[in-house]
Amino acid sequence: MGSGHMDRAGAVCQHARMRSTRHTIQANGITQSVRVAGPPDGVPVLLVHGNVSSSAFWEPLLRRLPETLRVVAPDLRGYGETDIAPVDATRGLGDFADDVAALLDAPGLFASGARPVVVGHSLGGGVAMRLLVDHPDRVAGLLLEAPVSPYGFGGTRDLDGTPTTPDFAGTGAGTANPDFVARLAAQDRGEDGPTSPRNVLRAAYVADPASLGEDEELLLESMLTTATGDDNYPGTALASAHWPGTAAGKRGVLNALAPAWFRVADELVTVPAKPPVTWVRGEADVIVSDTSLFDLAYLGSLGAVPGWPGAADCPPQPMVGQTRAVLDRYAAAGGTYREVVLPGCGHSPHLERPAEFVAELLALVGVPAQA
Repeated sequence: MGSGHMDRAGAVCQHARMRSTRHTIQANGITQSVRVAGPPDGVPVLLVHGNVSSSAFWEPLLRRLPETLRVVAPDLRGYGETDIAPVDATRGLGDFADDVAALLDAPGLFASGARPVVVGHSLGGGVAMRLLVDHPDRVAGLLLEAPVSPYGFGGTRDLDGTPTTPDFAGTGAGTANPDFVARLAAQDRGEDGPTSPRNVLRAAYVADPASLGEDEELLLESMLTTATGDDNYPGTALASAHWPGTAAGKRGVLNALAPAWFRVADELVTVPAKPPVTWVRGEADVIVSDTSLFDLAYLGSLGAVPGWPGAADCPPQPMVGQTRAVLDRYAAAGGTYREVVLPGCGHSPHLERPAEFVAELLALVGVPAQA
């Protein structure tokens, strides 16, 4: 484990900076909107955004990358300008991964047979894991940025991903704040109350709102492209007999992230081709954390959700510990990984600590940080 090397963090790339263009691609049965930058024969990089965002979240990063890269950044289904297509949660993040996989050979994006380094942020980290499991011969490396645990989000008690209850209670669409969902649907750009998208961006996506800078409006607009409803965000809730009374349904995004449907740990460890993995996370992340403010079990332990049955019955999910344990197994099975922990950084290292993030990406793709 490390916090990043000073030589990498301090490196200043002298290449010309990237500018992206929009492409519309028919792939996997839907119309996908894709940001593309760099020459067609450049070193291939695929950027997969997180939940309640879009490819626009990568624009601040693109400005810092050298033009020697070929960068492709799609809007996932139900986000940005891509079709609002339903998400079958019973496939975990498989619908998203299939959409992204279809872009690998789509005309005009990558050179024929390209094997990109895949960068996944949050939910996108889970999509990147699924893509590697399904297409191990097409991935040159993974950069997992604050990724969802390989055991999904919520509802597990230990480093092995053991279910807290038989139905993984406390996960899925029923965990979403209904006022936040309503404000997304209403395109709320205000800053009244903690559930406004703007305030969620400031308080949860980053540790210091000042790090958003002049990109705050761009990022907020990106959040507001999120399609809401039963087939998208958050999805359908299912009643549970166990605390807190809700479990994952079969439709929509938060259910696709739930451990009932998304559990790739064992598949990741046994994948035949094991490209190098760089795992970058912020030490002050409040979304993907062993003390996540989005994990109902942890909120219950704080008294914020009534009726919590206690740590013996419903401990908070050790998200970071789970990811490390799985990557340790990945390394023991022949792979390699590097963990980079950024002190004072929240859920979006590429926005909050761009110099360190760019250095790690360039090291992974094998492009010098200096001209």
